[in-house]
Amino acid sequence: MKNIRRFENYMPQIDETAFIDESAVVTGNVVIGEDSSVWPCCSIRGDIHSITIGERSNIQDGSILHVTHDSEYAPGGNKLTIGNDITVGHNVVLHACTVENLCLIGMGSVVLDGAVVQSGAMVGAGSLVPPNKVLEGGFMWLGSPVKKVRELTDKEKAFLGYSAGHYVDLKNRHFKQSR
Repeated sequence: MKNIRRFENYMPQIDETAFIDESAVVTGNVVIGEDSSVWPCCSIRGDIHSITIGERSNIQDGSILHVTHDSEYAPGGNKLTIGNDITVGHNVVLHACTVENLCLIGMGSVVLDGAVVQSGAMVGAGSLVPPNKVLEGGFMWLGSPVKKVRELTDKEKAFLGYSAGHYVDLKNRHFKQSR
């Protein structure tokens, strides 16, 4: 597939149950886990460091995932790690950061180098997470720069798992239609 591209010694490792839309591009040192999905017009570029996407995570339309190279300005560089059961909304930029498990990153948000979104956090649409910022799990974060707004409700906490599960079902429907 032309949209799954080798870079130097690295070919993306994509679980057979993962869905990659034909208009998305996945390059280099990238691992995508079981039941995850990458939707139209996404760019996942592991050319200068590694990108890992866990299980049951979805990267929605137009999102850009990239990393930072090793240099005097970023010794060792920064990889991008996305955990399990993550929903990444449309047009999100995730750059050399960590998103733990069971999180939602709202549409149009930007999460920068070294930032950590802890398990169970929700980042509201259009938010900017500055470099090296740690977002505590269990809270809604919103704004530019992002600020802790409030504790998540029980319904919002349940929605995090629901959203990830919904996208597993949707990618299965796409698989079925393409065969």
